[in-house]
Amino acid sequence: MKKTFKLVPPKSSHFILDLYECNASILNSPDKVKNILLEAVRAAKVTLIDIKIHKFSPCGVSGIALISESHISIHTWPEANYASVDIYTCGRNTLPQIAVDLLIKKLKSKKPTIIKLERGIYAEKI
Repeated sequence: MKKTFKLVPPKSSHFILDLYECNASILNSPDKVKNILLEAVRAAKVTLIDIKIHKFSPCGVSGIALISESHISIHTWPEANYASVDIYTCGRNTLPQIAVDLLIKKLKSKKPTIIKLERGIYAEKI
């Protein structure tokens, strides 16, 4: 007997950004990073639960926006003009690509790289 499968649509999208040649003064400012994360939350049309920012010494900032749909996180290396960002959203009504574009623009990355993963895809036997 032949088995038939159908592909179940993804449950979530995961964008992994390596943002090179960013503006160092933005990357080293906890207030600016926080405001940009909040803008990304609004742009993605997701629901903010909490946001945490940590400033490292002598430089660098990490931040995470915990959202009902998962998270948006950032880690910065101002001395290298580099930021690492994850945008992970569940649900079909979110707009993570808009948040990706916003983060690239607001951090002034001249050389972004983006990986997009569709998560939770599987084959279901029918």
